[in-house]
Amino acid sequence: MLLFKIAGVQKTTLLDYPSKVAAIVFTQGCNFRCGYCHNPELLEQNKNTKILLDSFISFLKTRQGKLDGVVITGGEPTLQPELYDFILKIKELNFCVKLDTNGTNPEIINKLLLNNLLDYIAMDIKAPLDKYRQITSVKVNLDNIKKSINLILNSKIDYEFRTTVVKSQLSFEDFEKIGQMINGAKTYILQKFIYSKIYNRNLINEQTYSNEDFQTICKMLNKYVHYVSYR
Repeated sequence: MLLFKIAGVQKTTLLDYPSKVAAIVFTQGCNFRCGYCHNPELLEQNKNTKILLDSFISFLKTRQGKLDGVVITGGEPTLQPELYDFILKIKELNFCVKLDTNGTNPEIINKLLLNNLLDYIAMDIKAPLDKYRQITSVKVNLDNIKKSINLILNSKIDYEFRTTVVKSQLSFEDFEKIGQMINGAKTYILQKFIYSKIYNRNLINEQTYSNEDFQTICKMLNKYVHYVSYR
């Protein structure tokens, strides 16, 4: 009997999987503590609901012909030891799978890619490597971040890199460094920081960049990435 730590399910989204209608699975637990995290209730490993895999698969069977795929997000999904088997069951129903990840577990990403279990992957780039600990508030294995970036860059599936932008945390120079980190990438998305329900409420007065600044940053990044945008 396979149990999977699911904190919640959104039955339909038109926004989270490009060009597809999908359901979203929110996994419980994350190994980062980014202050701007908008799902702080998903961070702790010990606060979880274990849902029988069969229950979720039964739901998906009722959505065949109505949904194109499933987005697995978090939290950090690669912390779940059952992730491989969970995705395998979803693929057996012929749904596409998009994985959102922070890139800290390249071995798992590689296993999923090698076995053709992913159709789309989105990796959060928190900062240039020298600022990772500052942004995530934890010690990070930077080699794993680099390995995950390289795996995704060399994969044959659709992907995107993305960064949540707090103006005081990331300078124009930092974006130049990030561009060098993901040089040759297909897609890089900059996400505006919007204060709402976040992990660190001390960020209440923080701002993101203006649209004009974002346009300047995107233009700068175009020498590294094929498509850069902000939202």
